[in-house]
Amino acid sequence: MTVTLASAAQLLKRHGLLREIIRADRWTLDAHDIEGADTAFSAITYDTRDVREGTLLCCKGRFKAEYLHDIDERGLAAYVADTDFSAETGAPGLIVNDARKAMSLLSAEFYGRPQDELTVVGITGTKGKTTTAYFTQAVLNAHSHGKAALFSSVDNCLDGHTYVESDLTTPESMDAFRMMREAADNGMKYLVMEVSSQAYKVERVYGLTFDVATFLNISPDHISPIEHPTFEDYLYCKRQIVRNSRALVLGAASDHADLLRQDAADAGVPVTTFELLDGQSPAGSDAADVTASPANAEHSAYRIAADGADLGEFRLALDGDFNYANAAAALAIAHAAGIDLTADAAATHAMEPVRIAGRMEQFHDPQSNTLAIVDYAHNYASVTALLDFVDERFGSQHPRITLVTGSAGNKAYDRRKEIVEAAQHRIDSFIFTAEDTDTEPFIDICTEMQRYITVPGIASTVISDRPTAVTNAIYDARAHADRFNIILIIGKGDERWIKDHNKHVPFEGDDRIVERMFA
Repeated sequence: MTVTLASAAQLLKRHGLLREIIRADRWTLDAHDIEGADTAFSAITYDTRDVREGTLLCCKGRFKAEYLHDIDERGLAAYVADTDFSAETGAPGLIVNDARKAMSLLSAEFYGRPQDELTVVGITGTKGKTTTAYFTQAVLNAHSHGKAALFSSVDNCLDGHTYVESDLTTPESMDAFRMMREAADNGMKYLVMEVSSQAYKVERVYGLTFDVATFLNISPDHISPIEHPTFEDYLYCKRQIVRNSRALVLGAASDHADLLRQDAADAGVPVTTFELLDGQSPAGSDAADVTASPANAEHSAYRIAADGADLGEFRLALDGDFNYANAAAALAIAHAAGIDLTADAAATHAMEPVRIAGRMEQFHDPQSNTLAIVDYAHNYASVTALLDFVDERFGSQHPRITLVTGSAGNKAYDRRKEIVEAAQHRIDSFIFTAEDTDTEPFIDICTEMQRYITVPGIASTVISDRPTAVTNAIYDARAHADRFNIILIIGKGDERWIKDHNKHVPFEGDDRIVERMFA
């Protein structure tokens, strides 16, 4: 779709964002007062290093005027900003009330509104987003013969089968629409994407309406001065997905589900629910639309029903009963997207073999009675779910449990205490180590977490080098070979880098360290 200065100005006016257009000493609301107003932009970017002839530049975030030095020589056609930069460039500036909102709208237009060519599924929640996204993509891929794309915190997939490691849970709006364009051009019919609270906080999905929005669950997370100052703000940002959707899939057992139902009713959005049940739903009860119920006493399999129709028994490759709730969510999403689950058994069962690198990966040590589990758990809810799984599956063996953990720097400060609180009554020892930081020293985060331990006698060690921390946990388990040892290594999954001072420093990876040691 062609975007010009004139069409961009009209779009921003319609959304109440345009303040004025400035070029040198000329201020106007009519783009046609500016020469070349109907000339199409050749490119769009938010990185000044990518500016070339005919580029529209979006100046977002902490943009500095010095970034525009010599920009006219490289062919800047126009810029969008909430600040007047006419002293630095002769290019016209679309001055707006919110540069991030403007960037999202303009990016969608520049890439030809690819969302209109896809059935777009958005998934939010405190835990389970990634697993649900992968399950959903598997179901939609099977149904559409490989035409489902994916944006996740682990990988992006734009052709139904090729997975590339991602940088953000939800991409920047410009990147998201560019990748949507590529997915649509690749013949994709569906897009499944994780939607973080920050995506709404910083307008990464502004103007995007999801064909199916999914709200899995909610618990406190990401509470910090630079993310969400309060839980109310965190929940409010996540709730925005409801009003920006055509259909909602809701975890019936989610905290604040009644409020979310009110959001949906106010917006006229129909609701499909899912729920993990302790037993079979009583006849005549107000059961969820999609339910997962234990198929046997050991909970090694669940039967899933949709609108009362039995879809059969499911056995997932991913361990953990909580993953059956994610499976029920995935089928509820497919149901809300218009797929007849009872008529496509191959699609409904396509999620059974799904594995996600770095999520609930189990490794057995041939040299000792030791099990290591590598997982992305990183907050109170996910650590609790992981320990619930360990207790249910291995509690009768009275394992000696070691938790290798850290926490992110400069954000989500609440996680540091909550990880300790979730674990300290249920494990034998902590090893605190490096995770991703911005500018905070690893050692400061680790020692802070160590101070939150209140259980007398629990062992704790601080080892800031992560490979050394994982290695030491294994050596320690082997030194206690008279007991069954479980080592939980959380936070990084299969990531091959540690973020330090905003740079990705290469890192072997928790899973590979364990594989190497156990080999």
